[in-house]
Amino acid sequence: MTDLPGRENDPNENPFAMFGNPEQIAAAMRQFADMLSAPQGSGPVNWDMAKNIARHAVIADGGDPSVMEGERRQIVDALNLADLWLNEATPLPSGVSNPQAWSRSEWIEKTIPVWQKLCDPVAARMVETMSGTLGAGGLPAEAQAMAGPLMGMMKQMGGMMVGQQIGQALGTLAREVIGSTDIGLPLSDTAALLPGGVAAFSEGLETPAEEIRLYLALREAAHHRLFQHVPWLRGHLLGAVEEYARGITVDVAALEDKLRAVDVSNPEQLQELLSGGDLLKPEETERQKAALARLETALALVEGWVATVVDTAAEGKLPSAAALAETVRRRRATGGPAELTFATLVGLELRPRRLREAAALWRSLGAERGPDGRDAVWTHPDLMPTAEDLDDPSGFVKGEAEFDLSMLDEAPGEPGEKPNNDAE
Repeated sequence: MTDLPGRENDPNENPFAMFGNPEQIAAAMRQFADMLSAPQGSGPVNWDMAKNIARHAVIADGGDPSVMEGERRQIVDALNLADLWLNEATPLPSGVSNPQAWSRSEWIEKTIPVWQKLCDPVAARMVETMSGTLGAGGLPAEAQAMAGPLMGMMKQMGGMMVGQQIGQALGTLAREVIGSTDIGLPLSDTAALLPGGVAAFSEGLETPAEEIRLYLALREAAHHRLFQHVPWLRGHLLGAVEEYARGITVDVAALEDKLRAVDVSNPEQLQELLSGGDLLKPEETERQKAALARLETALALVEGWVATVVDTAAEGKLPSAAALAETVRRRRATGGPAELTFATLVGLELRPRRLREAAALWRSLGAERGPDGRDAVWTHPDLMPTAEDLDDPSGFVKGEAEFDLSMLDEAPGEPGEKPNNDAE
């Protein structure tokens, strides 16, 4: 007997029809199980759940094939050759000890520890606000007083929602990144490129694939020389992001409006709840502005130095180096989905706004003092150019920057806090 159309939704024919779409139910049950699996005191976000969501987002967008042996060998060879070329451009020693080729899922797995450190300050504020809103919404005062045992569950629900947003954001970012350093932060100690990211970057470029791969490997290897051999730099960059993130507040009114409209049985609405980052608002305090200015200057100096040494290393070896450098500059300057993703994660637009000025300063410094004198500036944060120096690179280059390191405090300070040589 042939079933009549629509009878599959009839509870008399299908006793499970009343529960809705089986796939949606399964997804919701997995998310609920992930939420309950978070150990108490593990932090505001269930990062295992966030990783799973990120991986699923990557797979849903065309899949995430494992790196083939041929691709792995091409990436490893490119990173090793690029590192060899950099020896002629900078006295900083190699930072490439175990070059790797990653899939997008491997990038997620390898960088999660740093993302956790960066995102937890904002996530904690989101979860506290959401749990308070969920727990108090619509309840009379006496009922709220009796709801104490439920607040733990409310926090877990808030953590689940924030974890969903972080997972979706990381999944988006994983589809765009090229290596471990192309957002300017030290996300891993390992120099690595993603064959999928290199292929996406290469689309539309009339340049041999080998040249593109070598140029991107030069940038990756140059970043790792800085991050591995400038001891204070990693802490300075990540500390500036954390300092900025601590000043992020949550738009409670906007959050409450969104929560009122949410159907908790609809997974898609839960995923869209926090999308766009419009709930995060930085406090306009002097401390917040100082952290942002310090981070923007440091990012520009890192990117400018990398661009300078890569140009030197590629000169005479990669005919398309200049064109590829301009492509990278445009990619970094215009931002795009990756920048919006980072703003969603930590409430910050991560863009080196003064990249050209920083690159000009490093080039001038190299012409004046040579590679050794140029890179000696990285020895101590007190020797680093400030935002004002980017306004007047020639003043910094020609000025008295050869400080006696023995006069500096042993503990590195912040860039811009230079010794007072005017005291009599």
